[in-house]
Amino acid sequence: MRGCGQCRSMDLTTLHLGMNKQAIEQAARLLQDGALVAFPTETVYGLGADATNGRAVAGIYEAKGRPRFNPLIAHLASFDLAGGQGVFSPAAERLAKAFWPGPLTLVVPKASTCTVSEIATAGLDSVGLRVPDHPVARAILTAAARPVAAPSANRSGHVSATTAAHVAADLDGRIDAIVDGGPTKVGVESTIVSCLGESVAMLRPGGLSREAIEHVLGFALAEGTEGAGDELLAPGMLASHYAPKAHVRLDAARAEPGEAWLGFGPQDCGVGAAAANLSPSGDLTEAAANLFGMLRALDRPGIHAIAVAPIPAWGLGEAIRDRLARAAAER
Repeated sequence: MRGCGQCRSMDLTTLHLGMNKQAIEQAARLLQDGALVAFPTETVYGLGADATNGRAVAGIYEAKGRPRFNPLIAHLASFDLAGGQGVFSPAAERLAKAFWPGPLTLVVPKASTCTVSEIATAGLDSVGLRVPDHPVARAILTAAARPVAAPSANRSGHVSATTAAHVAADLDGRIDAIVDGGPTKVGVESTIVSCLGESVAMLRPGGLSREAIEHVLGFALAEGTEGAGDELLAPGMLASHYAPKAHVRLDAARAEPGEAWLGFGPQDCGVGAAAANLSPSGDLTEAAANLFGMLRALDRPGIHAIAVAPIPAWGLGEAIRDRLARAAAER
């Protein structure tokens, strides 16, 4: 398994699994244990982690070298299970019933029962959900019995993987296992549609056509982030992330009066109820997993600013600092 996020070496022995029953059960157990497992969907190969486990999800960013904490799509085995994670408007439900399983991701408000981790949703109040149409993917999801975050199984910025060999070329030695289910059928990522409020908008074109979606809806899709506000709702979009109401002060030595404290490492300078430590041991994977939840917890009435301890710029620290810099930007 993976070591700490600060010092994790990328020299894992990656298991190469087939698609028999034993391999699927092994892949599911690995996911349950917090490991990273690449597996095929009908679109492209996904790099899977238990979406309810913040530390496991943080490992995805580390393995991919992903520069920012973009929201990740949570994959589930059925529409019924997806209903426990998101709130489906009539339009969203029509699309899910028409195209799931299939190459469509729906961005919907989080349900009160949502178990997808804050890092997987990038701290937003919405969640991207998909039921893939691939027998191996659905068998793994059923056996794992939890939502699985799974962006494309390639290094960030590289071409998406459509075979197990493509995954190995990018991620062998960086992840725990690769399930070989043969070439993918669609070959491009899923289409992403936002169903938030009254708006139904195309966020990313993909394996399902606009025309097919509009035929089911009976009306035209809105464009891009129209009606969605200035938030990064899904992969492939360029917009700002969730930011707390309180001002964020970076690379602070200590909290000043009226400030909350967000620390990192054993040399902590925070006291009182309005203080938290991303990782007392200095583990960047733990820090990444805690980031969004702790920012929300510290963003409370009476706090005008959140002072943040220095975060190292290497490994996942780069992504953490990027997220904090966005939170600290002038609004």
